[in-house]
Amino acid sequence: MSFAEHQSPQDGAAEENGGDLLDTVDARTGLAGSNKMEILLFSLGTQETFGINVFKVREVCRAMPITKTPNMPGGVEGLVSLRGHILPVLSLARFLDMDGGRADSESTMMVTEYSRHILGFMVQGVDRIIRVDWDKVRSADDMLSNSKGVITAITELPSGKLVSILDVEQILTNAFGEVVVGNVEKVERGHEMCVFFVDDSVVARKKISEVLDKMGVKHMHANNGMEGWERLRALADAAQNSGASLHDQIQVVLLDAEMPEMDGYVLTQNIKADRRFDGIPVVMHSSLSSEANRAMGKRVGVDHYVPKFDGGMLAGTLRPLLV
Repeated sequence: MSFAEHQSPQDGAAEENGGDLLDTVDARTGLAGSNKMEILLFSLGTQETFGINVFKVREVCRAMPITKTPNMPGGVEGLVSLRGHILPVLSLARFLDMDGGRADSESTMMVTEYSRHILGFMVQGVDRIIRVDWDKVRSADDMLSNSKGVITAITELPSGKLVSILDVEQILTNAFGEVVVGNVEKVERGHEMCVFFVDDSVVARKKISEVLDKMGVKHMHANNGMEGWERLRALADAAQNSGASLHDQIQVVLLDAEMPEMDGYVLTQNIKADRRFDGIPVVMHSSLSSEANRAMGKRVGVDHYVPKFDGGMLAGTLRPLLV
């Protein structure tokens, strides 16, 4: 992706020297454990500003001819051929039923990779990359109910301008339907086992619960990293006070990478720094499936990494840990 990212002092953007975004991804693995994320800002031809996690963006290019195909889901314009891949292209403005979403206002395509799916997003244009603290990112609330649930979080720039962060997982689900979990074998003595999972995505929590239910495994969950750490620490305190072993209550912690308030990397660091969690493996279950993200997880102590969302792969990763 070639575009210059000019820092706007009032917005506190992290300045780059231009060049290919992907050339800087390896350097961004240094963000692991910093509780920061980097967001690519873009416009849909309206007054709102939107953002997407940089790690989900493979490249940004000019719009190209789209091959119209019949029976496409709403908002999906058709298909394009790009570097050996045939990928669907979705007009975000049309998908969100927003004014300003006419095709002639869309001059840029963001190519995203999510859970091993490649998808093109038509947008009016991209702006720059900003770096934000996860504790400054808040979950979207009912005020955004008209966004079809695809706005997962909100952050505020120093200028006071709000940025709506997209939930690519929800977009894929809304456009193409839910992922089918399929057959999952039960775990022997599964009723004695418990997985504590943390994910801010409603879609992900539903699918994780479905897999664990099919495995016959008990589970508890939290909706973001901060809530997860508070609940895990409370469980550890209770076990310590009663003289019980925390490992008898929780066998695995399964967590997402990117979450409001506290990301999965910082949560992993907190768990690994607390000796009461010794022997309890941490599995990162993330849509950010690149090698760079695996490296980030390994750096902070993640024991296993499984990409979203493959029910069989998730079950296969968890099964040997539930003993």
